[in-house]
Amino acid sequence: MATEAIQRRQRVAPLLVVRASGHLSDGQRRYPRWELTNAELQRLLAEGVGGVILLGASAAELGQRSRQLASWSEQPLLLCADVEEGVGQRFEGASWLVPPLALGRIHAADAAVALALAERYGRCSGREARALGLNWVLGPVCDVNNNPDNPVINVRAWGEDPATAGALAAAFLRGAQAEGVLCCAKHFPGHGDTSSDSHLELPLLGHSRERLERIELPPFRQAIAAGVASVMTAHLLLPSLDPDLPATLSPAVLNDLLRQELGFDGLVVTDALVMEAITGRYGAGEAAVLALEAGADLVLMPADADAALDAIVAALEAGRLSHERLEASLERRRLALARCNSAQQQSELATGSSTTAMAMQIAMQPEAHLLQSPGSPLGALSNGPIAADQALALELVRRSLERQGPPLAKEMLAGGGLNLIRVDTLLGCPFLSATAPALLLPAEVGLSTCLLAGQGPSPWSEDPQAPLALERLGPGPVLLQLFVRGNPFRGSAGGGREPWAAALTQLQAAGRLAGLAVYGSPYLWQQLQPLLEPTIAAAYSPGQMPLAQAELLRSLGLGATATQAEGFTD
Repeated sequence: MATEAIQRRQRVAPLLVVRASGHLSDGQRRYPRWELTNAELQRLLAEGVGGVILLGASAAELGQRSRQLASWSEQPLLLCADVEEGVGQRFEGASWLVPPLALGRIHAADAAVALALAERYGRCSGREARALGLNWVLGPVCDVNNNPDNPVINVRAWGEDPATAGALAAAFLRGAQAEGVLCCAKHFPGHGDTSSDSHLELPLLGHSRERLERIELPPFRQAIAAGVASVMTAHLLLPSLDPDLPATLSPAVLNDLLRQELGFDGLVVTDALVMEAITGRYGAGEAAVLALEAGADLVLMPADADAALDAIVAALEAGRLSHERLEASLERRRLALARCNSAQQQSELATGSSTTAMAMQIAMQPEAHLLQSPGSPLGALSNGPIAADQALALELVRRSLERQGPPLAKEMLAGGGLNLIRVDTLLGCPFLSATAPALLLPAEVGLSTCLLAGQGPSPWSEDPQAPLALERLGPGPVLLQLFVRGNPFRGSAGGGREPWAAALTQLQAAGRLAGLAVYGSPYLWQQLQPLLEPTIAAAYSPGQMPLAQAELLRSLGLGATATQAEGFTD
């Protein structure tokens, strides 16, 4: 490639954010379709690509990976992750917190407590992200989840009404950004009231502008007022704003509404352009150009990074994109990185700490040493979260736990029985390892486990009134554990289309339901609660991680004491 062409690509490359595994080697990639090889990463970062979004690995390994990526670049990088439920949601060994919607339910009972918890949540997330070399947290979700059938937002939202969602999201971002990271309000102008998944198709949101002003936009206004550093676009079609282009590619949405009316002058980043809502309709290059034309500053996860770079360069040469437009985005990126450094320095002064100052250097300075923590040669968080963050994780689980009925009847379980667990899939199921409390604690009282995960023989009969084929499940009492929540790429809100209400009635009629545990979706819990007989032990937790399992099952009378349950912190 000629020198001049290389220089043109290098000039636009900082506006791209590509996907990488948090693991160090190519063989450890979990999603090779999207996660670039090390050779590709090294080449693109050397060419000037300015950001990387990471997923997977242990917390300690992520610290090394951040340093590795920085060493491949001659400029400061934006290193980010979707850590909406704490850094441990994506990187093992860090704090995995309850989903944000749990705080929305707490807020209904005690707003002051919920707001304080949301800020601590942000502090924990920002502090741990920065300690591992990340400088950009892709949260908070500012969508209002007022549609229980929403398959993609669901428990990721902070609330089901705009006041709650906005107040808690603002509290979170104040806490996180005070720790020296950038936050990102998403998904603008609001993805909460959709029943389809933009990872798979382009949702249509047919609300009027008046309705958007009343429901969808207030949390984003609050986030902007609270100083959020970046805003992420939504892959939605909103005819009241733009009848032709999805929000991510619409000047009416990004420039006219977000920039001009809402007055936001920070970084605007697209949602992942590789998602079917965009890549299924536009090529990788054209999508990137349309996004920048619309007012985006950063292009996240283009389907083909080289095609995106070539298309942006071609658009500049043809005059379709102006050089002034390019320079404005580059300047916003520079200011965001400078803001990150300034916030980090203020945090250091406030805490009097010097060891954590090395964390930001991983992302900002290629020559920085691997971050160390006292007594831990493998780096930050290799010994787990600090005591204050462990306490926060436990408090959030306990405050959001709901239960009813008496404890499990141990005499009913004396002869054995069935631990019937429903999960979306056994693949990529981090909360259900071989040592998960949902498996171990029922086994301690003699229950054998049967997993329903859409694999193997069907558990369903053809009788809608008695949908479980009980003869296939074996004899004895049943502890029913349902892990249900909205998840991207699943196309549904999780379990909502499965006949669990009828199955619950069927098990009770047969005298076989020993207890019920629902993890994740409050909507399924709300549906099943009225059907439960008063003698049935039942509980709900918004969290699905091991700590939540241990606390919920302990509340039903199984296994660990409260003190022992605190050991489940992965």
